[in-house]
Amino acid sequence: MPAQIIETNATPFAKIDIDPVTLDIIENALRNARIEMDATLVRTAMSPGIREQGDAFPMIADPSGKMIVGQFGSFIDGFLKGFDGTLEDGDMIFLSDPYSCEGAVSHSNDWLVLLPVFKDARLIAYTAMFGHQSDIGGSVPGSMPINASSIFEEGVRIPPVKIWKRGEYNEDLMRLVMHQTRKPDWCQADLNAIIASCRVAAKRIVEMADRFGDDVYVSATQELLARNHRAMKALIAMAVAEEPVSFTDYICDDGKGFGPYKITCTMHREGDKVILDFEGTDPQSAASINFFLNENMFKMFFGIYMIMVFDPQILFNDGFYDLIDVRIPEGSLLKPQFPAALSGRTHALGRIFDILGGLLGQKTPEFLNAAGFSSSPHLFYSGWDNRSGHEGEWFQLFQIGFGGIPGRPLGDGPDGHSLWPGFTNVPNEFLERYFPMRIERYSTEPDSGGAGLHRGGNGIHMTYRFLADGKIAIHDDRWFVPPWGVNGGLPGARAKKLLERADGSTTVVGNKVEDVEIKAGDRLHFITWGGGGWGDPLERDPETVGLEIRQGLVTPGGARDYGVVADEDGVIDADETEALRAELRASRGELPLFDYGPPIETLRETCTHETGLPAPKAPQWGPKTAAA
Repeated sequence: MPAQIIETNATPFAKIDIDPVTLDIIENALRNARIEMDATLVRTAMSPGIREQGDAFPMIADPSGKMIVGQFGSFIDGFLKGFDGTLEDGDMIFLSDPYSCEGAVSHSNDWLVLLPVFKDARLIAYTAMFGHQSDIGGSVPGSMPINASSIFEEGVRIPPVKIWKRGEYNEDLMRLVMHQTRKPDWCQADLNAIIASCRVAAKRIVEMADRFGDDVYVSATQELLARNHRAMKALIAMAVAEEPVSFTDYICDDGKGFGPYKITCTMHREGDKVILDFEGTDPQSAASINFFLNENMFKMFFGIYMIMVFDPQILFNDGFYDLIDVRIPEGSLLKPQFPAALSGRTHALGRIFDILGGLLGQKTPEFLNAAGFSSSPHLFYSGWDNRSGHEGEWFQLFQIGFGGIPGRPLGDGPDGHSLWPGFTNVPNEFLERYFPMRIERYSTEPDSGGAGLHRGGNGIHMTYRFLADGKIAIHDDRWFVPPWGVNGGLPGARAKKLLERADGSTTVVGNKVEDVEIKAGDRLHFITWGGGGWGDPLERDPETVGLEIRQGLVTPGGARDYGVVADEDGVIDADETEALRAELRASRGELPLFDYGPPIETLRETCTHETGLPAPKAPQWGPKTAAA
């Protein structure tokens, strides 16, 4: 049974016509309340992932659970469908199990707090936030085991429970949960920060309702939803054709030596409604790269992509969801069956954005983006600190890396940026202060962005020197299948990880590895991949290429992909450049809409030579799907 709302005053809200000034004031007050949620979080959390990087996602929703402002879209709907209980004034919900809320959170590291906001005994709103916990127990530090075959190996699973019930804190529950983690101090502080953020937003909502009246406040939220619906309806009619278009992209491997795994989506429009069908996507994996994709979450992905590409001034909310029909096959990589492992879902989550770009750009290539930084590379480092003053201290790092954003219609992709626009990097000074390591290099990787009229953003080259023995794990992708270019742009470079031992030997390590033994003095070169290029590289201004040589973003060898001949100082040889460009134009055919690089089979044949790693074997499906 769905959740029941217990209200002592069941009087419905009256619909009020909202004047533009009042609507604008309430809209901006809601935006500011969301910003205040973020500010509260980062000032009170402890883990680097939340405190420094902002890996948490706030939301303010209406009484039905539809997001009015936020970053990650509706996860309340999945919770309400799966929660067989009551919601009363003074309650607060806590959960992390994806299977208990239809994928509203997509792996157990994400702890979600949901606060129903009551005023005068009526439910007037919800506030919510989830954040990635650095450790929740399980078989490996960081709780994201690559080799996991079921969710039971990935740490504590929290079904929807009441952390607060009628205003009373469930201390025993928290003691039980924190007992499962290697970092209870971080987890407790981060959870308290999430709770405080939800309470701050709830306070602001009640203040708004007091100022304008409950009916005016709720009516304003409904008008904000309706306004978004009107805007998205117009954007869909402009950007989505009735004729079906399909797009396929791949997750390179599962960390067990199998891959690549295919994700396929077909899109068309029926009247005002967009149909997005993932038929053709591979079955669920036997490893942890499955992504339990909540349909409303994907609607959010679709909507925010549309808004960011076509009209960034639109307030993003959940008002348009009835305009989208999402179909995901059961037992597939995107709707795995319990108890499939989910902790490594980041790669598929990120790849969804590339697929959306490939779908939406086929009707309007001028708005097409290349493949971008569609993953969140993770580094885990843990052990016992043996430095003076730290003897016997357990340390544990979880860090999200950055890479190249794709070339875009309006310009180059940013170098070394996050997939999520609100994320920031962990400062090197923070890493060196709190962990036994030195950051010896933190720079963009030259030539890693795909060549184009608009260059793809370069990836990051980060060199860590480890100062204590321990273990590392790496979660990354785009090392086998390159990020594609568009409108004649070239693919970006692939990721690479090099481990340089203290004795001077260097080995290529995989992009999904764990339990790698590290000795003090070892160095890791963590190189992420670049974004694909946009447009004809031969149309790029040679002087811009020369400037980027001087800035260290492009090498003289890489400049030849633009048909530019230059020396180490970026000085252009105009005659040689003109001759090279003429030669390249004469030798190539029609520019492709998508440049994927070599076919998969060719990549398999050349993999070891080009990457230093063996090619992945054919995908390995999960046992639940095989039985079905």
